[in-house]
Amino acid sequence: MNRREFTKNTVMASTLISAGSFPGSFSMISPGGRSLKRGIMWGSIGKGETILEKFQFAKEAGFEGVEPMSHLDRTNVLKARDATGMIIYSVCGALHWKFPLSDPDPKVREQGIAALKVSLEDAAAYGADTVLLVPGKVTETVRYDECWIRIVDELKKVIPMAEKLKVKIALENVWNNFLISPMEAASFVDQFKTHYIGWYFDCGNVLVYGWPEQWIKILGKRIAKVHIKEYSRKIADTQGKGAGFNVKLLEGDVNWTAVMKAFDEIGYNGWTTIEQPGGDTKEGLKDLCDRLIKIQAS
Repeated sequence: MNRREFTKNTVMASTLISAGSFPGSFSMISPGGRSLKRGIMWGSIGKGETILEKFQFAKEAGFEGVEPMSHLDRTNVLKARDATGMIIYSVCGALHWKFPLSDPDPKVREQGIAALKVSLEDAAAYGADTVLLVPGKVTETVRYDECWIRIVDELKKVIPMAEKLKVKIALENVWNNFLISPMEAASFVDQFKTHYIGWYFDCGNVLVYGWPEQWIKILGKRIAKVHIKEYSRKIADTQGKGAGFNVKLLEGDVNWTAVMKAFDEIGYNGWTTIEQPGGDTKEGLKDLCDRLIKIQAS
């Protein structure tokens, strides 16, 4: 893809978005009709030494599923899944920060694609339908348009594999200086014209530059999975940007009632995954699950 195609695609996609041309149709779901599922990300399970122990502690806390990292011992993950009955619904890429698809070095991008393929294979082996991918980042030496073009070109190489395995590649909104508005995020996804590129929405990450309920309504059916994370603007303002995550769920600035209402409006009724500190003990894991249940009922 050259810069002329990049500009044409973004303008055309933005026009479709502004005209209200979203994929799928929205359906209202009443709060009482929600069947949101309770999941937890691998990094939030601080209790347990082995893969099996982590699955067991997550289950005891009340979670229904686990989102493991890619590149774990696949046999042990499957044994833990089968022994506990926990569902593996998504896999988080372990190497996307190390080998970003936006890197100027083709060899680094090649390693990034190889890592993504392992993530897809892991997901297929576990029965998951989604992988989480941070596709790249804009830096002082990687321009915004270069980042866009490289990521598009690289993702096109792996879409056939995702379609064959029936595993969606879901791009997450993170602090990578890329796709920092919901309109732009939607246009980026739409240009691929496949259901196997979607969005992994993080409710806490977005508070630095927006409001999650607005992103949810604009992204709509593009949202494949959801991370539940809290953030405090007040703490961030006084202690630094990263410190904003040092707050318990329901005690920060995410308007969970508005967020849940937005999910109702777009018809999202899938997995909500905890990505939050505090799960280093049995009691901490249970507290995370209890707070998730309260959020789901908001």
